[in-house]
Amino acid sequence: MNLAAQTHGFLSPTGAEIAFLLVGLATFGAALVTVTTRQLVHAALWLVVTLGGLAVEYLLLTAEFIAWVQVLIYVGSVVVLLLFGLMLTKAPIGRSPDADSGNRWAALAVAVAAAAALVWVVVDAFRTTWTDLDGAAAGTTKATGQSLFRNWVLPFEALSVLLLAALVGAIVLSRRTKADASASRPPRARAERAAEEGSR
Repeated sequence: MNLAAQTHGFLSPTGAEIAFLLVGLATFGAALVTVTTRQLVHAALWLVVTLGGLAVEYLLLTAEFIAWVQVLIYVGSVVVLLLFGLMLTKAPIGRSPDADSGNRWAALAVAVAAAAALVWVVVDAFRTTWTDLDGAAAGTTKATGQSLFRNWVLPFEALSVLLLAALVGAIVLSRRTKADASASRPPRARAERAAEEGSR
């Protein structure tokens, strides 16, 4: 062990560790804004910032493949799916009182309990686990693909089905809204609308 490794400690962080901490704080702030804002579109856009911050964290951990998967799948697909769902269901763009259920304290208690349980599970699972930095890289495409499609293939496919169900649900809700709007029109307006569509 050389002198640089001996002098490096908690009070002398490296530049990568400082960047990791700053990006983590920014990501945490964006996540808080995502769940506290009353504008649905703004919440989706802040979710982009949160997921992008996680991708940067993966890059700082030298897991480049996971970082780009985060960008392509979550930022490029999930958030776009959410925005399409908001547009298809004609969700309000501005501040919506429906976005606040009035159970803020109960939701905060559940969130704190869930976060504490998650931290406890992770700490308990990785208490005696150490990463060999001198060994083979764990974030490579080969290692990640083997772990994903051997050990985690069922959750991976379940997530894809869940996203497909969300998109189909948004389309069904948008068609039902259009049908209700046309049924609530007066007969004369519906006749004029039918004649206009027939002329096209």
